[in-house]
Amino acid sequence: MLLRILDRFEEILISLLMAAAVTLIFVAVVHRFSLGAAADLVGYGRSHDIAWLQSGARSLFKAINSIKLTWAQEVCIYLFVWMAKFGAAYGVRIGIHVGVDVLVERLKDPAKRIVTAIAMSGGIIFTAILVWIGTDFVYHVWLGGQTSPDLEIKMWIVYLAVPLGSALMCFRFIQALYWYLTTGYIAHHDLSSVEGVEEEAEDLSKGAHG
Repeated sequence: MLLRILDRFEEILISLLMAAAVTLIFVAVVHRFSLGAAADLVGYGRSHDIAWLQSGARSLFKAINSIKLTWAQEVCIYLFVWMAKFGAAYGVRIGIHVGVDVLVERLKDPAKRIVTAIAMSGGIIFTAILVWIGTDFVYHVWLGGQTSPDLEIKMWIVYLAVPLGSALMCFRFIQALYWYLTTGYIAHHDLSSVEGVEEEAEDLSKGAHG
């Protein structure tokens, strides 16, 4: 039950972060191009002596310019940082991380089992180290009272993505190792669900046998 809740929380969080970042980028781009278009209209009205167009475009430019989005780039960076850290943990859970397993697949049990367990254990150790280092870094940033340049929020909140995301990733490696040792199951992403992959594989196979 708790694992199911964690799985859903992970998926919802990543989806919300991605949706927020994409929406904010879209709004910022529209805002920037709207400013440019309004400025062009002002110039057009001035060069063609169209007083009403020049006056209306100037008012439009002032209205759009009053909406300050200088903080949008900073927010998007932070959103993508959080999304990347938790997305990495999600990748471990569903088995989409890139890995070179040509040699491992050629091994026979128990060698294959031992090598796979060592690889997963390496992931556990590495992410555990990231948790430790990230936590120490966040603590010192918190002591320093550092704030972001535009939003002026506490930077330790932003950097908290490192230890939290790494902790979740470490848990996912532990979970994957437990499943493998008890059931032999390893999560693999189903490439057949990706459009074009099967067709490309068939074409390569035909080319090799042609």
